[in-house]
Amino acid sequence: MTAGACILGCAGTRLGAGEAAFFREADPWGFILFSRNVDTPEQLRRLTDDLRGSVGRDAPILIDQEGGRVQRLRPPYWRPWSPPLDHVRAAGAAAERAMYLRSRLMADELHALGIDVNCAPSADVARPETHPFLANRCYGSEPGLVAGIARAVAQGLLAGGVLPVLKHIPGHGRGTRDSHLALPVVSATRRDLEAEDFAPFAALADLPMAMTAHIVYGALDESPATQSRSVIALIREQIGFGGLLMTDDISMEALGGSIAVRSRAAMDAGCDLILHCNGERPEMEEAVSEAGRFSAAAAARADQALAMRAAPDDADIAALERELDALLAG
Repeated sequence: MTAGACILGCAGTRLGAGEAAFFREADPWGFILFSRNVDTPEQLRRLTDDLRGSVGRDAPILIDQEGGRVQRLRPPYWRPWSPPLDHVRAAGAAAERAMYLRSRLMADELHALGIDVNCAPSADVARPETHPFLANRCYGSEPGLVAGIARAVAQGLLAGGVLPVLKHIPGHGRGTRDSHLALPVVSATRRDLEAEDFAPFAALADLPMAMTAHIVYGALDESPATQSRSVIALIREQIGFGGLLMTDDISMEALGGSIAVRSRAAMDAGCDLILHCNGERPEMEEAVSEAGRFSAAAAARADQALAMRAAPDDADIAALERELDALLAG
């Protein structure tokens, strides 16, 4: 039987009996962790084990560990990371290697906790108008540079046994609103979007998973990309992304209507699965109901993604840390 076409969050640092029973029934494809779920390494390892135990299989467990504001694992147990754009600028001409090393070290920490998917890299192209919620999470303002660094980030994660999630496809850099709170609307021409915003995603179309953007491209559709059949078709056909396509968090306020309405619109548009993050049970029930089970095509894409999970390479972690420090020191 195929899994439920959703990824869900849990409420706290321990999996309660009621949550476990709900997850057993819902059978989500995977789970996502946030700061509310994190205390100590020992606690987090138990939680990842319990989440997988609730569905009786080696379900993928995701996290957002980008660096800067968006990092769920922080000191004293885990390394601190500067915002990605700051790190890229500090490394200069060695940015690709530095971001590979950074991602390989992140993967080392994640893999030890039973976390095997990181929601990175971001291939959004930064612009002067990019909203501050996203701006320093980007890697740069030139599409080719962004694609090269994003590729290095993905390779670093994969080398450490962690699957990457490309985001926010097909590009969020022109957004002037925080999509957690409001819907960004972009008026750029299709020609400009294709030449700049979409280009890094086309260069990375072979990655195993991607996350959609809650943003309207007026030149393409009046609906947010996550809920637009024409934009999802563009992602598949023009950009050429053939991997597993998840929504960004379906509970973000960029989207209107109930969770059920949002989820149904995303599935109807062609997304493979719904991402619901806040751990609130009534909302999860709506998302699960509308997501349903994987289609045959989505199940094949999910299997293909999971087939890329591999044991970490035998890198000398201390040597990688020294190399990264040297690159950043100039």
